[in-house]
Amino acid sequence: MRYPKRFSVTITLLLYFVLPLSASDKSKTNANSPDANKPSYELPQPAKENLDYNMYQQIRIEGLTHSHVMEYASALMDGIGPRLTGSPNLKHANEWTRDQLAAMGCTNAHLEDWGEFGMGWQQLNTWTRMASPDTAVFITQAAPWSPSSNGTISGQAIWMDVKKEEDLDKYKGKIAGKVVLLGDMREVKPVDKPLFERDDEKDLAKIIEHPLVPEPEYFTPELKKSIDLRQKISKFLADEHALAVILPSRDGRNNGGSGGTIFVDSSRGLGWFSYQREHIQPVPVVIAAIENYGRVYRLLKANVPVTIEMNVDVKFTGDHEHGFDTIAEIPGTDPKLKDEVVMVGGHLDSWAAATGATDNGAGTVVAMEVMRILNALQVKPRRTIRIGLWTGEEQGLFGSVGYVKQHFGFVPLSTAPDQVKLPEWMRKPAGPLVLKPEQQKISGYFNVDNGSGKILGIYLQENIAETPIFAQWIEPLKDLGVTAISVRNTEGTDHESFDAVGIPGFQFIQDKLDYSSRTHHSNMDTYERLQPGDLAQAATVEAIFVYNTAMRDQMLPRKPLPHPELEEQRKAPLKKLMPGEIEVEEKDAKEK
Repeated sequence: MRYPKRFSVTITLLLYFVLPLSASDKSKTNANSPDANKPSYELPQPAKENLDYNMYQQIRIEGLTHSHVMEYASALMDGIGPRLTGSPNLKHANEWTRDQLAAMGCTNAHLEDWGEFGMGWQQLNTWTRMASPDTAVFITQAAPWSPSSNGTISGQAIWMDVKKEEDLDKYKGKIAGKVVLLGDMREVKPVDKPLFERDDEKDLAKIIEHPLVPEPEYFTPELKKSIDLRQKISKFLADEHALAVILPSRDGRNNGGSGGTIFVDSSRGLGWFSYQREHIQPVPVVIAAIENYGRVYRLLKANVPVTIEMNVDVKFTGDHEHGFDTIAEIPGTDPKLKDEVVMVGGHLDSWAAATGATDNGAGTVVAMEVMRILNALQVKPRRTIRIGLWTGEEQGLFGSVGYVKQHFGFVPLSTAPDQVKLPEWMRKPAGPLVLKPEQQKISGYFNVDNGSGKILGIYLQENIAETPIFAQWIEPLKDLGVTAISVRNTEGTDHESFDAVGIPGFQFIQDKLDYSSRTHHSNMDTYERLQPGDLAQAATVEAIFVYNTAMRDQMLPRKPLPHPELEEQRKAPLKKLMPGEIEVEEKDAKEK
């Protein structure tokens, strides 16, 4: 609403004299109010964000026209290569990222030890071929932490059909010295849809729409049974003196798991804990392209003898390797806010079948480019901006969980015998959150870990109070394709470590490209799968989110603190609900 011109001088004079008095009175009120000692995220948030559009423009120019993200990508992916947790390559990557962050102007660049991981391992060479009834070269990779074959080995192939523990009995005395094909031959459908896809408005509408039915849980009783069965199969192979194992590669989205693409991760091996010496895989294990696996499978089903030769050349570098995160900062300058922090990051580790470009070299180099952009512009943030490049993500978010536990808090986990056998991320909580003082000093954490695609929006992790804030932030970014705000949770990467202890943690919505169809954990996850324009856009957008968080008067609002220890109780059926219900003792109810 505009004021008539004749009132302008009067209003100006009134504001000149009244505002200082009001501010003074307000300051006195605030000093004595019950809110004075509250962290700023608990206070009412302003309706209008105070955005620095000049800085928006500067970040856009630096990020989009002077991008160096692909230089970081080539140095990391081509120069260092695969970065399996515990490996010498990952150590090299930790040191290289630390030194690069220091060189661009960050302070306090260092490595933080998150604890013992397990065995260090490198794949030096793996080849597999069929020697008879025909000769054929196969596409294979060693499963992570597979033992070496100690040179070329040769043996007759046998297929094991094991759906339950009892099925092992029929193979007793039959697999010594044999190369075991383990797993069904899946259907290989034609690739009748694009492997490389960009999201359209309909796709984003589905992401934005909040599900009314809970998403299915990843850890199901069936998955636990599968893990237990693999461990029993592994022991059986050792006891029966099998020579080696060949596993079929899984499929990808849109039937992308064919044509020589193989997916190689811990879910393809013989055990979740194969990186620990006490759970080492007993025989060499390789993952084969489905077409190669299928040929041998069909010959064996037709009772044709098949001879397989292979050489799995790997190196172990220690049994008690530690994991490290790379940490660096741009110091805050506001006397009242400089001890508060905003964090940006991604995971530095990868699998070993390729160079870990989209998972998650992309998120690493985007986070590094964010810090480079802000340093190049010589920003003086009010809060400290801190980067965290995590390791051990692929085995259970170990690096970010370890960092959060050391600095912010943790959820105590069950130590029941059946729970200790599981990976930490699968174990049940045993008590309420244990929080540390630093937990109140971090405003938020921003993460990229869904491939090379540009940023289309952001997941709020059910933190609905962020909606009006981020809506204002993305308005000047809509011409870059940033439009979507989804309240829903997204899982499977390091923002969860922060969210678990009540810190606002966010993963961005990204164009899916060929991430799930071809590159995720595969031998095709190389530099060539990276999209330069998308990564430059992602770094630009993330830099603006980080900058805005660092410059706000208040920290970002938070959800109520989680109570994971109460989840089972809250989900339990209501008691004494049905009219005429007869009370049953708890023991009898369990037996039923």
